[in-house]
Amino acid sequence: MTTLATNSPIVDETEAPNVLGPWALMWRKFKRHKVAYVSLWLVGLIYLMAILGPFLAPGDAADTNRRAIFQPPQGVHFIVEDAEGNRSFQLHAKKMAMQIDSATMRRTYEPDPEKIIPLGFFVRGAEYEFWGMIKSDRHLFGPVNPKDRVYFLGADRLGRDMMSRIIIGTKVSMSIGLVGVVVSLIVGVTLGGISGFYGGLVDNLIQRLIEFLRSIPTIPLWMGLAAAIPLGWPPLRTYFVVTLIVSMIGWTSLAREVRGKFLAMRGEDFIIAARLDGLTDWEVIRKHMVPNFSSHIIASLTLAIPLMIMAETSLSFLGIGLQPPIISWGTLLKEAQNIRSIVEAPWLLIAPGSMIVLAVLALNFLGDGLRDAADPNAH
Repeated sequence: MTTLATNSPIVDETEAPNVLGPWALMWRKFKRHKVAYVSLWLVGLIYLMAILGPFLAPGDAADTNRRAIFQPPQGVHFIVEDAEGNRSFQLHAKKMAMQIDSATMRRTYEPDPEKIIPLGFFVRGAEYEFWGMIKSDRHLFGPVNPKDRVYFLGADRLGRDMMSRIIIGTKVSMSIGLVGVVVSLIVGVTLGGISGFYGGLVDNLIQRLIEFLRSIPTIPLWMGLAAAIPLGWPPLRTYFVVTLIVSMIGWTSLAREVRGKFLAMRGEDFIIAARLDGLTDWEVIRKHMVPNFSSHIIASLTLAIPLMIMAETSLSFLGIGLQPPIISWGTLLKEAQNIRSIVEAPWLLIAPGSMIVLAVLALNFLGDGLRDAADPNAH
């Protein structure tokens, strides 16, 4: 009897499964949340507008024009017709003719069909310094003739272009949320981590401090702190002080979330193993505990940005936050405080108010999507 010896090795032709990391799994779940995914792109566009503000603005945000006080928004037209009736394509806006009622002294504006303002892309206009470094006079869209003025979203009580002011104000209103969140992140994670990691007397002291801050009414606290800002301070210093004021309460909720996570994790096996391996407390926190729930921190911070924006808007609207010449959505809303302005120029309320609503809703939807994606139990 003959036996065949098979010395050839056994080859496993099955492919290894594709194992995704926690961030890849989070991104896959996030893309299933359609509203949050669209909100991510919308938030990105808003921050892009904040970065490229002077280039996107059709004119100078500080330029005044007494002949355009409370001028209504001008539309963009595409077809021009000459005297012979021939039509051609040309981007343009119709000039507005101002009339003053002799009895009421009220200004009215009517479009003049015979006078047009040609519009174009990458046109020359008001000079600006891009982020204080690069000087330029190019604008993405605006009048071809630099001497012409177009008010796509209307003008305010000094004849300033509302569209340019809203675009320029985006940088302040959106960045104050980011700066405030960074401050809340540093303070909240530090104090919350210390409270949950060590416990005992340190935990009690930090928790009593959080309860004390949360027990104070928010608006009176902000008003009292903002009233202490000297009027003679430069705008940049005022901006950072208002940011710190807005961050005074924002860190407390994050600190409590971090404390709860630390209390739940400090008895886990991998934390005990890290300590037995000779790691210091700071290394255990930084390398093992904080990365373990970093996705939850990101989701919480995303939900905190709208609150920061609303806080700055409220303070500036009440006149105790940022003040002119700083341009923000809150200072623009302040222009619509009286009934006369709303009646004669409703766009003073609608234009900046719409931007605030759009940004807050987009950030809230984005935060909800990130929170659901970071939750391992969510489907």
